[in-house]
Parts: sequence; C-alpha cells; structure tokens
Amino acid sequence: MAPTLHLVRHAQGYHNLSKENEKLPDPDLTPLGIQQCAHLRAHFPHHAQLKGLVASGMRRTLYTCINAFGVDELYPVTALDSLQECSDAPSDTGSSTEKLAAEFGERVDVSRIREGWDFKGEGSYFEPSLEKLPVRARDARLTLREIAAGLGDDAHIAVVSHGAFLHFLTEDWHGITEIYPTSWKNCEYRSFQFIDPTGRDPNAEMRETDESWRRRHGSLEVPTADEQRELRQMMERELAPFFKVKNHI
Repeated sequence: MAPTLHLVRHAQGYHNLSKENEKLPDPDLTPLGIQQCAHLRAHFPHHAQLKGLVASGMRRTLYTCINAFGVDELYPVTALDSLQECSDAPSDTGSSTEKLAAEFGERVDVSRIREGWDFKGEGSYFEPSLEKLPVRARDARLTLREIAAGLGDDAHIAVVSHGAFLHFLTEDWHGITEIYPTSWKNCEYRSFQFIDPTGRDPNAEMRETDESWRRRHGSLEVPTADEQRELRQMMERELAPFFKVKNHI
C-alpha cells in the first residue's frame, strides 16, 4: 500500500485573532487552539496507524502536532523548515533552533532545520515569491516522501503545516475565495497519497484520497487539472496581498 499523509493546518494561534497580531513573532496557540487540538485527538480515526509525526518548525505547528497526536512511541516530531508558512510577517517567521531545542527538548527533532531559516528576505530560499514557493513545496514533498519511505510502504504520517502553504504543498486550490487565502480550517485534516507509488516522480505529486474528499465534499466532483490551473491563477491575481508574495508573473 502507498503511504498516507494526514495533512493538518495548525490550531488557532494568537495571530489568527487580528491583523495587528500578525506582528507577534512565532506566536502561541490560543486557549481555543488547545481545545481544537483536543477535539482532533479525540476524533482522528487513524491514531493506531500512525508511524511518524512531522510539522513545520513554527511553534504553533509543533504544539498542534504534540497536542493532537503526540505519544511517546511517535516522538520525536520531525521539524521541517520547508513546511513553514508563506509570508514574511513576524507571525510567519520562525524561532532559532536553539530556542526550539530548549523549549521542546526530546519531543522535537530540529536537525532538519537549516541555519538562516528565519530569514525570509530577498534572495532567501524562504522568500515569499511566486517563483520560490512552488519550489519549496516540491522540496517539502520530496522530503516527506523520503521520510515515508523510511517508515514502510503503508505508513501513516501526521504532517502539520499552515493554511496558505498547504495549497502550494498539495497543488489543490479548490475552496479559496476572494476574501480569505485558504480553504483549510484551523486543525482540519485531509489525507493524501503520492500519485506515483514507485517514488520516481521528480515532483512527488500528491492526490487527496477518495475517502478524504468524500468526507469533506460528498458527491462533488474533484476539480480537473484545467480547473485547478484556473483556481491557481485566481489566487495569484486576487490574493497576493494576503500571501505577502511578490508577484513577478
């Protein structure tokens, strides 16, 4: 069987409460966010199948992963810098590896977080441009495929990331509106598998499982490739200010 990635948007953080709060550096989860994690832990149906935990290196994703999925046999959570959010706002900029290691201890493995991951300015690999975000998303998929391969063909992995970046990661743009830059709710999970089970696809493209899509949309047809391209073009045209991307196209 192919590995299954259960992709999750982090629980509510303080930056989600107001535009002004986006100035908060690497913010905490709110009390409601903690409750959302508890709800996900109680209702997630695949705990017994989980073989690994992965999250972006942001504190809110790490705490979401720990609170919703963490058990001794699955630690440490693998922190990936490539899964961080799109924008360069303080709330979307990570803490130093030293701070993360001191705060999370043995529950989190920060060895894959590169030096300079908390700089998202011009010239950075993490710069929020429409040229670099798809590249980072592809690299994240390749890393996730590598991690999954090391856990076995039928591995289930919980992966916690961010609302905007999850659209780049999955290349699924369905549900975005002209009002809000993501269709993912806080602490929502969707399940994906790699399209090429051989592991040779250079883009490591993923597709949402039928069960996951039907759970969310019932009998609604899955968007075609052409429809997805149109949805992405709408995002690039209308929502660049939300993503804080530099639109060079």
